[in-house]
Amino acid sequence: MRALILKVTSLGDIIHTLPAVTDASRAIPGIRFDWVVDETFAEIPSWHRSVDRVIVLGNRRWRKTPWSPLFNGELSRFIRELRAVRYDVIIDVQGQLGKTIWIARLAHGTRCGFDWSSVRERPASLFYHRRIPVPKGQHAVERNRQLFAQALGYPVPPGLGDHGIDRQELFKVRIDSKRLVFLHGTSWRTKQWPVEYWEGLVRLAGEGGYRVLMTWGNEEERARAEQLAGGRGHVTVRPKASLAEFARDMASAAGVVAVDTGLCHLAAALGIPTVSMFGPTSTGLTGGYGESQHYLEADFPCAPCLRKRCNYRGPSRVQPACFEAITPQRVWDTLMSVLEAGKPICISTRSLGSS
Repeated sequence: MRALILKVTSLGDIIHTLPAVTDASRAIPGIRFDWVVDETFAEIPSWHRSVDRVIVLGNRRWRKTPWSPLFNGELSRFIRELRAVRYDVIIDVQGQLGKTIWIARLAHGTRCGFDWSSVRERPASLFYHRRIPVPKGQHAVERNRQLFAQALGYPVPPGLGDHGIDRQELFKVRIDSKRLVFLHGTSWRTKQWPVEYWEGLVRLAGEGGYRVLMTWGNEEERARAEQLAGGRGHVTVRPKASLAEFARDMASAAGVVAVDTGLCHLAAALGIPTVSMFGPTSTGLTGGYGESQHYLEADFPCAPCLRKRCNYRGPSRVQPACFEAITPQRVWDTLMSVLEAGKPICISTRSLGSS
């Protein structure tokens, strides 16, 4: 059996699809997958053993100059590659008219996707041959696992899904027990842990004899990373790198501390013990998925608000206010307990008391 996966963007969403591929490959011996993905994330599907072809398109780049792929031949090359194989099943995990429906209609095969009540954009379901009901209100990984299972005809395996990536085998690295990665950058200001808290955590890491790698994705984040490094000998600001290069660097880390960001899902896929701080967003729907993922969730009247702007007007020592009780010492103590215990736990600020 040969199947085509349509999951074009974004980083976390693509990673959330990997456990479903693992389920299918174990349930159906010999099944092989091709995967359509944006060029920005092209490395990720190739890390899974059951993915043969990664069919790349410049989705994000094309949106900026919509006529260029027509004239430079990129679109025609993409279509030829897409239509070179007739698939038994086409699984549209994205469910968006502007991103995947046009691709699904161009490809050869039976189109499957979420039904009207389950899909991201409801009209998208009208273009599928098979419309599959998957209840909302679940983690994205579990929804994807159920979609694949129904599309391909096997029961969802019990327990947590497996991303199917062995970081030591894939990147040929050894785990450095004194190396940490801090993921401070995120798209929403309300998801950003206070800078003064990051400074406190950097200090605690140095006192504990750990080396820290700081990451960044834009100029604002680079400036913050350099501020946090502040000439400290145990902190390195990572130069700009491809996703694969960064994943190789991160794969050797003993642990990760992160806010709610796409890279925390990469840490989850690589099986790196991670402590993530969640204020305005919910871990239940899109948190890092896996046994090695550990959460500090805000115990705050309006959390999770799911808002990009904080509307809280009460007294608070930090901004965003919902992070006040998630202090550097608590994060550090949690990380140390995770690394020492080597077993999955899930901690929220409710279980840690108030500050």
